[in-house]
Amino acid sequence: MTLPDTAATPAGADRTFQVDLRGLVDLLSHHLYSSPRVYLRELMQNAVDALTARHTLEPAAPADAFGVRLYADGAVVRVEDDGVGLTEADVHSFLATIGRSSKRADRIAEQRGDFIGQFGIGLLSCFLVADEIHVLSRSARTPDAPAVEWRGRGDGSYTVRTLPASARPRPGTTVTLTPRADAGEWTRPAQVHALARHFGSLLRHPVTFDDGTAGPGAPGASVNPEPAPWARTYPTPGARSRALAAYGEEVFGFKPLDTIELDLPAVGLKGIACVLPETAPAGRRHGHRVHVKGMLLSEQAEEILPDWAFFVRCVVDAESLRPTASRESLYEDDTLAAVRDALAERLRAWIARAAASDPDLLHRFLQAHHLAVKSLAVHDDEILRMLLPWLPFETTDGHCTLDEFARTHRTVLVTSTVEEFRQVAAIASAAGLGVVNGGYTYDRELVHRLPEVRPEVAVADLDPATLTAHLDPVDRETELAAAAYLAQARDALAVFDCDVALRTFQPASAPALLVDSREARHERTRSQLAREQEGGLWGDILGALRQEAPRAQLILNQLNPLVRTAVTIDEPELARTSAEALYGQAAMLSRRPLRPAESSLINRSFLDLLAHALRKDS
Repeated sequence: MTLPDTAATPAGADRTFQVDLRGLVDLLSHHLYSSPRVYLRELMQNAVDALTARHTLEPAAPADAFGVRLYADGAVVRVEDDGVGLTEADVHSFLATIGRSSKRADRIAEQRGDFIGQFGIGLLSCFLVADEIHVLSRSARTPDAPAVEWRGRGDGSYTVRTLPASARPRPGTTVTLTPRADAGEWTRPAQVHALARHFGSLLRHPVTFDDGTAGPGAPGASVNPEPAPWARTYPTPGARSRALAAYGEEVFGFKPLDTIELDLPAVGLKGIACVLPETAPAGRRHGHRVHVKGMLLSEQAEEILPDWAFFVRCVVDAESLRPTASRESLYEDDTLAAVRDALAERLRAWIARAAASDPDLLHRFLQAHHLAVKSLAVHDDEILRMLLPWLPFETTDGHCTLDEFARTHRTVLVTSTVEEFRQVAAIASAAGLGVVNGGYTYDRELVHRLPEVRPEVAVADLDPATLTAHLDPVDRETELAAAAYLAQARDALAVFDCDVALRTFQPASAPALLVDSREARHERTRSQLAREQEGGLWGDILGALRQEAPRAQLILNQLNPLVRTAVTIDEPELARTSAEALYGQAAMLSRRPLRPAESSLINRSFLDLLAHALRKDS
């Protein structure tokens, strides 16, 4: 921005901002628009808006009476329309005044919703690829209106000339750009054609492209030869479904598991949602293609759907969604929020239909997207009732649905963490307990809601006491014979706040089971810290919070041959080493992160046992 000359301005008088156009174009290119390619979209939007205004003036004209023609031969890029055109006063008001839009003029302001562009800065995007913009226009509002020529330059200067009507025989506007040498990537003929199809394939007005190779007067290639696929008629519902799926595959590059038609008449929205055929990463939000009145607005409009709907990608065309100033994303307002909620309902309805009438589709959908459905079921009671029995979970019977699991286990136990499930899975399965891994996102909360759908099933959290109660005690003679070993083992493992017990359980191949919980470990860590901080303020605070620290439990399996041999060891050091080795092996099988002291114990016990074996052999 440049400052006005203050020499001729009286003190205290109002002054007018002077705009540095080069600086403004640099701002647009680096901070407003994502790429210089948007220049063509802005020109096409201006042309389409001019056609909309022309149809307002001449409502009886056929829909295809007016169109847009694009031309690019490498030397120039030209966009010509049969729209409402501009008068000389319009040119001074709207082309030379940054931020003012011609769509606000006269009665057209009352129909703003009919226009794509609303910010009056779109023409400036042409300076991203050219140093001069040439506009030739003739107004359709006045039958004998002259043609008006406007030339704008990147340094902020412009000229306006009035020309005879013969300079442009028909009403409308032609914008011509002479690209800079460094803009060839965006202005060569093949690229202009590709960009026109990319942005304008769903436009409702006819758009053609000509690269000059077909000769003067030859018709250009159609940019948008067919209406949107959901706006066409098909001989059968199956043909329609296949056509929509083929369009989704063309747009997104994958064959949809299914397509969901989207239709919200209140906002003039139509389109499709394509269900991804493979699992989407949890929480990953896919970008959706959003067109506004046929013009592509964004390929990455995440905000059109809720977070849980990451199993679909959408392409929609809407009438009433509001674009941001860059016209590359959607403005977050009440309309967008209502559209998001309405589209979410359409996705819920599709899931309900699949559950009610297409079990094969539902099975394939849940195989790929059960996590998305779980995240929805947590907050949606209807989806919960419909789908909870069919959702897969990790259980002691393998991966299966809750419905299958509940047929075998009327009492369902659920762990709070993945590591707790891995600690007890094999033992619980052998004991006939039905345990579900509740450590994954949403799983524990959903399993606890199973009785709402299957009232005959009881659900409870699995704690160490529950599991221990299902392990068989050894007879008294065996307990007494192992008492000395168990005492030495408890003494060796006291540093880990771990008790030792002898039981019998299946499978016999498991020598020991370490029963512990994350909460218990946290409480022991806090108690240890309180002891270390004894006497200080921090120690007093931790002491006030201290509870009876729950102990871990190493349960030795009397059915295992190694354990039966270990409990007969009468050499104290070897007994301690063997107990430490059994603890270390059980800790590793639990798959929880090992503490440094436990890692050290595993290394030490292994080396001590190896040294003992070598001494015995020598």
